[in-house]
Amino acid sequence: MAFKFLAIFCVAAAALAEPEPNRPYGYHPQPYEKKYDDIPACSKNTTKPWCLEDSEYPTYDLEYALDYHYDAVLALYKDQAVHTENSVETLKKIEEETYLCPSSTAYVQPLRAKNTDGKWRVVVNKVEARYYKFDQNVRVEECTAEGENCPLVPECYGSKCIQKNIYHRFLVYDPYDYYFPFAIESFKLPASCSCFLDAFLH
Repeated sequence: MAFKFLAIFCVAAAALAEPEPNRPYGYHPQPYEKKYDDIPACSKNTTKPWCLEDSEYPTYDLEYALDYHYDAVLALYKDQAVHTENSVETLKKIEEETYLCPSSTAYVQPLRAKNTDGKWRVVVNKVEARYYKFDQNVRVEECTAEGENCPLVPECYGSKCIQKNIYHRFLVYDPYDYYFPFAIESFKLPASCSCFLDAFLH
């Protein structure tokens, strides 16, 4: 009787056991280490709070998530385009401008950027879903002589070139949010190089 009960127990246990998934030879599962807030490797190659190139950019996972949440993300993306000046699918060409202070101006498409909380985020950029391309462009202008005298201002005035910033909104992707991995977050970016005038010196 005991032997019969043991045999039945073993058969039931074998039936309930989950089959071992097929894995390639030499497969070793990687332990979970990184967090969404971790500093990405691309940040080591730049002094700026954004990355224009990223070898670890999750293109495949991002496009899969965009396709799965397409309607909701598209509505979020379109709202971002309407309420954010000089970004997303708008201006991409630098117009000729005159400056009191020397600066470097460009339109960029960041793949990662540091938000206003100091956290690095994956920016939705240069990816497609259902034949729709998601691009987010932003104009940045950086002082090349910050803290120096304004070159076009007479020396009888105290002057100084200072960096001005704006708060810009990007559609971002959170690979660890399985419910809805998209959101709009704010980022502090260089917007202009201004000339600050002091009092008349002499």
